[in-house]
Formats: sequence, structure tokens, C-alpha cells
Amino acid sequence: MRTTEKIDGYDLSTSDTEEVHVLAVDDSLVDRKVIERLLRISSCKVTAVDSGRRALQYLGLDEEIQKKETNGFDGLKVDLIITDYCMPGMTGYELLKKVKESSAFREIPVVIMSSENVIARIDRCLEEGAEDFIVKPVKLSDVKRIIDYTTTELREGEQREGARARRRGINKRKQREGDDDLSSSPPSTLSSSTSSSPSSSIQSATAPLSPSTLDSPTRRLKMTSSE
Repeated sequence: MRTTEKIDGYDLSTSDTEEVHVLAVDDSLVDRKVIERLLRISSCKVTAVDSGRRALQYLGLDEEIQKKETNGFDGLKVDLIITDYCMPGMTGYELLKKVKESSAFREIPVVIMSSENVIARIDRCLEEGAEDFIVKPVKLSDVKRIIDYTTTELREGEQREGARARRRGINKRKQREGDDDLSSSPPSTLSSSTSSSPSSSIQSATAPLSPSTLDSPTRRLKMTSSE
């Protein structure tokens, strides 16, 4: 079962088994329909646009359009961007750079498509951060490979985030337990070696002399002279 919906000029097509939301960008209607179909076969949710500027508008990165209107897509998370390289107005390479410069979207994988197998173009896109470079016509095996990789990355990212959340919870629990231990512990007392009461000082001053002191030669001499 598949539903199709258009909002503000965007063609949204979803399936019941969707896992990955893909933003597909291509100025060619035929190529755009081909990549949409391949993505739907791979159980993806697809948002298709016809230019790099429309892609930026969808992501909320087009400041000029953002000031004039809202695109109505707040909260829709994009997991993957697939864009054609040669497009009027803004190339796929320029769109790639905009995405990678954004702190909010730089982690989204971007795949470049092109009908020309130009090594310098491929290298430039990969160096800028593109996840892959596909030569048209795009095949189902290409889409399957990309979606499998993206799904794996999403799953691992969720697991890492879950592990970090668990660690934060453990650290907070340990901190609370430590605070409870400090509040319930009795106040510390001074040791007998470092402090003494006045009564103990008086007792030590009036204590009788030890036998060793009385038996000393000097003490015996003084006692004999006094007698």
C-alpha cells in the first residue's frame, strides 16, 4: 500500500514499510521518476525536488526563501540525499558543499549521480564529503547498496546514542548516591593526637613523677642536701 501526497510543490511518496527518508534531487523529470521508483521498491520514503535550491528550501538552508515563506516540512527528518550533478542554477556539487557546511545536516550522507564518468569530478565530490558517486543510468543494485549502508549507519548511530544515554544515566545515579553518602555521614572528629582537652592538660601537669625521675643521681643529691 502506497500513499502519494503533494505539499507546496513537493511530491511525497511513502510506503508502509518505510525505513529511510531520501531527498532525491534531479532537474530531469524522467531521471527523477526513475530514482523515485527505485527508492520506493527499496521501501524508502521519498521526497523529490527538481533543483538544488528547492532542496535547500526543503532542508531550511535557503535563507532568502526562508525569510519570505515557510516550506511546511518542519520536523521531517532526512536520512539520505541523492542528487544529480549537472543542474541549472545550482549543481549537485554546490548542494553538497552547502549541506556539509551546515552543522545540522553535515552528517547526512550525500550521493551524487551523473551521466558523465569524469574522474576529476568524482574525486572532487568525494573529497568534499560525498558518500558515493553513481554513473547513470542508476540501477536497483546501486540503490540497494546505498540504502543498506544508510540503514546500517542509522542503526549503529541509534545504538551509540542509546549507549551514551545509558552511561549518562549511570553517571547521574552514581553522583546522586555519592551526594547521599556525604549527607548521611557523621561529622568528622579531631584525633586525640592533634587535640586535647584542658582537663587532660591539668592532669598531665599534676601527675606524680615517674620512678625513673626520683631515682636519678641529681634528684638524690638534692634530697640529701636538704636533709
